[in-house]
Amino acid sequence: MEWQNKVIIITGASTGIGQATKNLLRSRGAIVYNLDLSLPQGETSMYDVVCDVRDRDQVKRTIDMIHSKTNRIDMLFANAGIHLFAGIEETTDEEFDTIIATNIYGTFYTLKAVLPIMKAQQKGSIVLMGSDQTFVGKGRSAAYGLTKAAIGQLTKSTAIDYASSHIRVNCICPGTINTPLLHKAVDKYASLTSGDKDQIFIDLDKIQPMGRIGTPEEIAIVVAFLLSDENTFMTGSLISADGGYVCQ
Repeated sequence: MEWQNKVIIITGASTGIGQATKNLLRSRGAIVYNLDLSLPQGETSMYDVVCDVRDRDQVKRTIDMIHSKTNRIDMLFANAGIHLFAGIEETTDEEFDTIIATNIYGTFYTLKAVLPIMKAQQKGSIVLMGSDQTFVGKGRSAAYGLTKAAIGQLTKSTAIDYASSHIRVNCICPGTINTPLLHKAVDKYASLTSGDKDQIFIDLDKIQPMGRIGTPEEIAIVVAFLLSDENTFMTGSLISADGGYVCQ
């Protein structure tokens, strides 16, 4: 696949899976815009843009600005999201509002800004960020699991609505991946259970059929394929990349 000068938007690409995907696609010659609440640490570029996906007007202004500069948007990876380790009674109203606004509203606002552009082009490829919890439930994960299940359904409906416009929409569903979000969740779990963080990571490795958790770079490779022109006949798919966790 020829990636040179493809215009790609990734939300939440300052850390984790988004950052790994950004780095991979930039290394292949793509023009990758990172829309994030904060800029990445260290060196930044003109393609790293501060944008809060919870703010619909800010999202639309930012994407319109990118389109005015590039005259097209070839691909979107709606990756921005947050995690919350808490059951229903442990979840504060503020935490619930924040995770819904970030994971669901943010994804919806980004899609709503990008889809008319791709529809006018009659071409585009989109990947939404799901989770193994798009398929299965986990303890103390009510609000987070809710958002990821919703994104799975959003993937399917959007794929149907825009297939006639030659826009493919798929959902990447990672398992346990070594990202800052995971470390934050482990820290909270350790504080709630008085557990040892190193032992928690050992236990996480053990419950994966492949015997280890994944890396952001491994997920980035799958996202790149889903976005690419080589992926010609997949849309509305929820793709597990989880070391075999949900097939148990």
